[in-house]
Amino acid sequence: MNLRKHATPQHPGIQLAPLVDVLLLLLIFFLMTWNAARNENELDVKVPKASSAKEKAAPIGDVVVNVKSDGNVVVNRRTLTSAELSDMLKNLVQLYPDQAVVIRGDETGAYKNVVEVLNICSEAGVTNVAFATAK
Repeated sequence: MNLRKHATPQHPGIQLAPLVDVLLLLLIFFLMTWNAARNENELDVKVPKASSAKEKAAPIGDVVVNVKSDGNVVVNRRTLTSAELSDMLKNLVQLYPDQAVVIRGDETGAYKNVVEVLNICSEAGVTNVAFATAK
């Protein structure tokens, strides 16, 4: 003899705490990836156009060296002198010998500024150098 009443199962409903947690994590993820993608294009460096340029997403680990039209060199939002850039690249080559360096030279700047950065890369031992162009 069963004296217990059979309770009808109730649907627990939508639980808001896990939903809010997931949404906040997605928001943080998208903000961080947007910020990382914005770092390369945040400066007022307008790269020259090439008709045969292929769009290639720069890997996360690439070092982007921006050469402005006035000759200033900017890496990670910091303006560096030639000596500071050389020291940074030498330390980078010691840690990661195959590290890629992308040079973004302004189209209105003097060619000698880009060549100077290329020379610093060569002296530092960087063997993987690329030039950024617009399509």
